Amino acid sequence: MFSFLKPNPAKKLRKAYDSKLEQAMHAQRNGDMRLFADLTEESEQIWQKLTALEKANGK
Repeated sequence: MFSFLKPNPAKKLRKAYDSKLEQAMHAQRNGDMRLFADLTEESEQIWQKLTALEKANGK
């Protein structure tokens, strides 16, 4: 009945993933390729967690 009050971990991971990609884009535009690579790697790890969570939930 009150499912809208429950926290959604997939939504939180998606927001973190989008944030990391945006940070990586800005790092790339500023010419900081090392930071770009680090942020991209972190975003890939978040994406793997997100896909595992969605697979576990049956989506």
